Amino acid sequence: MRPHSVHAVIAVKNLDLAKSRLADRLRPEHRARLVLAMLADTVTAAAATPGIGSVTVVTPDAAVAALTRSLGAFAHPEPGTAGDLNSALADAAAALRRRHGPIELLALQADLPALLPAELDDLLARAPAGKRSVVVDHAGTGTAALFVGDGTLPLDPRFGPGSARAHRAAGAVDLDGDWPGLRLDVDTPDDLEAAITLGVGPATRALLPEIGWSTGVHEAVRRVC
Repeated sequence: MRPHSVHAVIAVKNLDLAKSRLADRLRPEHRARLVLAMLADTVTAAAATPGIGSVTVVTPDAAVAALTRSLGAFAHPEPGTAGDLNSALADAAAALRRRHGPIELLALQADLPALLPAELDDLLARAPAGKRSVVVDHAGTGTAALFVGDGTLPLDPRFGPGSARAHRAAGAVDLDGDWPGLRLDVDTPDDLEAAITLGVGPATRALLPEIGWSTGVHEAVRRVC
């Protein structure tokens, strides 16, 4: 297992832009609360992973920054390129290396409510040194996580449509593993239902009835591993 030298970075945009693909099911204020809950579960899982030394969330949103700090993570202000998640992640990664030196980096999606620390722990154990590596999302085209196993390589994030292919084209290698929670970023109602079936974290689970999301038979015990 790696020592506590891996530092995670997560980018979150303004809450008023949150999860438009859930608009048919949730009002804007409920979508914003869901983003915060999923972020809380993602940050909590990452912070509980033995190989991760810190979690930094880069955001322009004051509510996101406040939640981040309340969880014991670091809030980094979004740089001048507002709304560009890749520039935001790269800026936060560069700031981390200025502070800590040549550290390894892990960029994560912010909406992984079923993420488990054991999944990230296994990722770090499998990730090759000296390279960028990518975890493809459940859809097969996006990126759930980007790992840099070299303290001198830039993060070079290429999140967005078709990001898995873009990261591979930039030299990242695929990481294989049984990590359903890590791969399941939530953008659509079907994604959220799938996460509920897997077992979402406590913040998301507590919020669902408050925003009128019926979990039905999916109110299962959270997975442990």
